[in-house]
Amino acid sequence: MTRLAHDRYCRVIDDQVARLRTVVTSGADLSGPVPTTPDWSLEQLVRHVGGALRWAALLVRTGAEDEIPEERVPGFDGPGTWGDPGALDAWLAESGELIVGALREAGPDAKVWSWAGVHDAGFWARRMTHELIVHRADATLAAGLPFDAAPDAAADAIDEWLEIVEWAQRTLPDDTVRELRGPRRSIHLHATDTETELDAEWLVELDENGVSWHRGHEKATVALRGPLTSVLLAFYRRLPLDAPGLHVLGDRELLESWLERATFG
Repeated sequence: MTRLAHDRYCRVIDDQVARLRTVVTSGADLSGPVPTTPDWSLEQLVRHVGGALRWAALLVRTGAEDEIPEERVPGFDGPGTWGDPGALDAWLAESGELIVGALREAGPDAKVWSWAGVHDAGFWARRMTHELIVHRADATLAAGLPFDAAPDAAADAIDEWLEIVEWAQRTLPDDTVRELRGPRRSIHLHATDTETELDAEWLVELDENGVSWHRGHEKATVALRGPLTSVLLAFYRRLPLDAPGLHVLGDRELLESWLERATFG
């Protein structure tokens, strides 16, 4: 599994928490809906993120060998009072400090349980980075605020998601990604606004054996082109495929079928 440097993940987590806090204190309606996660209000979304950070921090800090129940995580549920942006902001700030402190103290190779078969703290550094990026997008879009992500982190978020899809098809017999098996087809993701060195292009191949992928520029059954942040959000179903700047070339139905069955996060 290719990762960014451990310290880079820690710095991105710090940054993403700070940016999410600006949404909390922006005057946005905390009780308002989040269109991209329709089961949650904005405050429920923020509490989900902060609770996840605290849960991962406890796993890493204790070197957990098994999953820790949420009810054993101090402060998991967030402030007792709802609708108080100051209390929610302070709790979220502390959640960020807990996960970054635990990750930096442990280092990337410390042994820690995870649900995806990668049992080290580096897994949680990467997972919490992208948990934050995608859910901050949910929050900022709900609040009507602009969203962007650092190119290296955005590209790594796509890598991680594709790795999780591969893991799911190997280990989860009922995962819906298995429905994509069949004659060979392919999906090309092409970020049009990045430096060549980032290599922000992906080829996802679907055949009778399942899903495989690699970075690179190749012809495909369908291509999704646009700015990297928009490609990331569309691939996570946070933006529609006809959002400004995005272009779908080829078999749109295949891409829609993929998004329906292989969405994570």
